[in-house]
This record gives sequence, structure tokens and C-alpha cells, in this order.
Amino acid sequence: MATELEKVDVVVVGMGWAGGIVSAELAKAGKNVVGLEKGHNAKRSDYIGVKDELRFDNRFEIMQTLKGDTITSRNEIDETALPIRTMKDMQLGADVGGASVHWAGATYRYWPYEFEIRSQTIERYGEDKIPDDMNLQDWGITYEELEPYYEKWEKTAGISGEQDPLAPERKMEWPNPPLNETPSLKLFKEATANLGLHPFQIAAGNMSQNYENPDGEKLNACMYCSFCTRAGCDFDAKSDPLATVVPTALRHDNFELRTRANVRRVLYDEDNQKATGVMYTDEQTGEEFEQPADVVVLAAFAFSNNRLLMLSDIGEQYDPETREGVIGRNFNGQYNSAFHGAVGYFENEKWNLYMGAGALGAAVNDYAADNFDHTDLDFIGGGAIELRQYGFAAISSSNNYPKDTPSWGAEYKKQSLKYAYSALHIWYTSIAMSYWHNYLDLDPTYKDEYGDPLLRATYKFGSNERPIAEFGVEKCVEIMEEMGADIVEADEIPDEFDHVFSGGHYTGGVVMGADPETSAVNSYLQMWDVDNLFVVGGSAFPQFGGHHPTPTIGALAYRAAEGVERYLEEEGQLVEPETESSNA
Repeated sequence: MATELEKVDVVVVGMGWAGGIVSAELAKAGKNVVGLEKGHNAKRSDYIGVKDELRFDNRFEIMQTLKGDTITSRNEIDETALPIRTMKDMQLGADVGGASVHWAGATYRYWPYEFEIRSQTIERYGEDKIPDDMNLQDWGITYEELEPYYEKWEKTAGISGEQDPLAPERKMEWPNPPLNETPSLKLFKEATANLGLHPFQIAAGNMSQNYENPDGEKLNACMYCSFCTRAGCDFDAKSDPLATVVPTALRHDNFELRTRANVRRVLYDEDNQKATGVMYTDEQTGEEFEQPADVVVLAAFAFSNNRLLMLSDIGEQYDPETREGVIGRNFNGQYNSAFHGAVGYFENEKWNLYMGAGALGAAVNDYAADNFDHTDLDFIGGGAIELRQYGFAAISSSNNYPKDTPSWGAEYKKQSLKYAYSALHIWYTSIAMSYWHNYLDLDPTYKDEYGDPLLRATYKFGSNERPIAEFGVEKCVEIMEEMGADIVEADEIPDEFDHVFSGGHYTGGVVMGADPETSAVNSYLQMWDVDNLFVVGGSAFPQFGGHHPTPTIGALAYRAAEGVERYLEEEGQLVEPETESSNA
């Protein structure tokens, strides 16, 4: 029998960017907050002096182990889904800090068009432009409404950037100047400018200089050591929750962090339509606890947020046969269909490609959002074309050679050495749409160690994915040729999404919007039908924009924190979207 603990104002599930922001903001506001994290109590010091490709890039040490805690996956509704066990294919964050500890740092705001994508598409092109299979919907919030929260997150994270010539004019400068321009990035910028495009340095969650954020947290300048993606930062130079919001929350006596706390249910009073707390298992002792709270905030990864609601029987499960229900609807994300482009091999150029940072790069947004005319195109939306200099690793990343090279022998060695410093890859980060046939539900066959059903993902390409990828590859080839590559190879686009995922950007399922018929939460990420339950994170994305998700998750978390505070102060009711805060 579960032990009932003392009631608190707010219990927060998950301690990544979303949970860390909500916890820090409510702790600063004087609320009693308990943060529950399923993983270990990771700290910044865990990564100091640690550069180990084998541990982090090959053995995925800071990722969620998929032996038991995983999801099942399938393409078609009538197929039997199978569990995903290979960590190279699905990389989920674990421990305090979550996925943001291993993020690269690329920072973009979503475009005004992307927040109102359905209405603006209809206004410009007519409703017939939207394919029948697509669940295209507005977010229930505008760019202008979210902008103050973007600003707040960027200041907390200390983002290093410069103005994108095509983006809406910023009301504040980036907190830090951009990262250094390398010769390969300069070449990309010159080539795209020659083509009439508008290059700029990618904004980065990698510090270009020492920085102290508004909460007093200090970050150091990036050393360009290349150990960003899939690893914690060696120099405290990357914007992540371990360097920012988690220590801010921990400085307050009214916040308590409990790790190895696996939340398995939201406690729900169906008669009053209120969440009363959560039930979790202590992973070290096996004991069960109930943590009562006035407000419950689910701020875990998108998969976990969806599964917790389903296991707790909260909200109406989406049914693809009837197209009704909202929980699990609009599952989407940036994986296999994105990041296609072109590789260029240069005979007479050499660069130090072992120096880099996660978001050290240049981009053009001429083909993002609706910045280009889609009238005669068979897709909608867009994305950035990027060149990144992540920095090669010793074991896995520097073996570049043209496709017609033998896979072994003298010629293989010769070509590998020849292009070790002379190959570049540019890609298109295309938007990922939601479709009626892509959704999440509970698997009827596979269970976890507690006997609870695993989450099941049903996903296949929709009508937009292949055309937009083909368009992006064509543009990347054009740019690579302008850069002067002697050999240009276009990336191959798969015919269908494989049963096994590839990547880590998964969103949707508890989506936001203005209509309770097609959304689970309002613009404060507050559930329509359980008003003291907020579901924060990438699970709220109705579609996946044409850029990386972290800044939008951070901005929405700040707005959700404001919503929770207002809900507590106004003694329990829906937070009305039209009542905007003046101090966001």
C-alpha cells in the first residue's frame, strides 16, 4: 500500500527544461514545490574533465535504457507493434536535466506562420491546399503572444546569436554575440549569398563568452571541444537545466527534488474532475508513495506525458477510426523525414573539422515556414538549410568517402584519408506534419516491469514528407555546387518511415489549441477538462515546426509556469488566454 505524504502546492514530474523552468519559477514565487525525476541526480560536476566518445556516443551512457522502459512501434494501424531496443535508433534523455543535457544547442524561434499555420495557409492558398490526410491546426497562441516567453528563456539560457535577416525584428538583442565563424561556415555564407539567399550564424546554446543569467547562474565560454551532442558539457558552457533552472530551484528551501522517483499514475478525482496528486515508485527501495498536490504538472518527455495520462485514464483517447478524442492525437516529430541534404567532397580544401560545438553553424531561412511561394509546390511549410561544424569524434564521425568507394581495402583507406578534412554535409530541417493515422496509445501486448502497458507509436509518412524532403535535397545540392565541391552526393530519401525510429525529437499527443475538440490543453498548457493539471513540454506541439524544438519548449514552459501561479492565486479556474501577463 502506498504511503501518503504531506500535501504541497505543486508537484512537477520530470526535471528537464520544462520541469526545471516550472519548478524554478514557482519556487521563486514562494510556492511549495516537489520535483520528481525518474532518473539519477545528475550534476554539472559529473561531466567536468570527461571527454569519452565510447561512453556517450557509442554506449549512450546518459540516455534512457530501452531494455524494459521503451515504446513499441509500427507503421500501419493493423500491424502488431514491436518494442524498440536499439539505443542508436531512439535516444531519450534520462536523469536530472533530461534530454537537454545532451542537446546540441541550435536555437531558433518558430515562425509566426507556424503558430497559425492552418488559418494562414487557407488565407493565402485556399483550403484545398491542405491534404485530406493532414491534421493541420493552429496552436491557439500567436508568435506575438509567445515572444516575451522566448525572450525570457533566451536570457536564462544565455543564447549566443545574431539577427536572422528574414526573421521578425527582435525586441531585444541576443544575450551573447554569435560563436566564431570558421572557414567552412564562411564558404557556406559566401555561396548562399551568391545565390541571393540570406545567410546568418546559427544562434547557439553554447556560450560565446562568460555569462551570468538573470537568476545569477554563471556559464563559461565555449572551448569548441566538440563534445556537445549526446554528452554533458565539460566546461559548463552549454545552456542546459543543470547549469540554469535546476540550481535556481534548488537554492529555495520551498523546493525539494526527489530522484529515482518513477511516477506511474496521476491521482484523479473523477467526480470533481481534479487531479489530487501523483503515485510514484522509489526505484531504489521499491516503495510506493502518493504525493498530494493542489496542482500537478506533467513536464516529462512527450512519450511519458502521454503514457501517464493514458494509464491514469485522464482525457479521451484518440481513435483513428472515428477521428475523435485528443490524447495521443497528432503524434509527430523531427526524425527520418528531416535532415536530408547533400554531401560535398573538396579536392583542394582542408578544414579543421575536429574543432566544433553543437550549434556552431550557419543557415539560411529563405525556404523556412511560408517565406517562399508554395502555390505551385505539392507541400506546405519549410525549414532551415544548415551547415554545422559539430566537431568530428575520433571513433565514428570522420570516416567520409564518396559512395562509389569500396567498403574495405587500399582504395577505402586512401579515400578515407583524402576526405577526412575535406567533406561537408548540409541539410534541410523540414517541418513534420501531423496526420490522422499517426498517433499514440497503450500497447495491448507488451508491458513494463510493473505490469503496465508500454506506449505504442503508430507512424508512417504522410503526403507532405517526401515532397518537402525532395525539395530540400535539391536546394542543398545547388548550394553545395556553388560552394565548389568537386563531388556532390544527394542524400537518399527513404520510401517509408522504418519501424525503428531514428533521433530524439518526438512531440505531440497532448496538443495545445483553442478548441477542446481538437486539443487537450489551452495556451497555458492547462488541460481543458482537468483545470489543475498542466502538461508541459514537446507533447503540446500540434505539428513540428521547421526548426529544432528546445527554445519553443522553454518558452511554453515559462508561460505554463505563469499559468500555474495565476491558477493558484485565483483559487482554481481555467486560465483565460486573453488575460496576458505584463511582466513575462
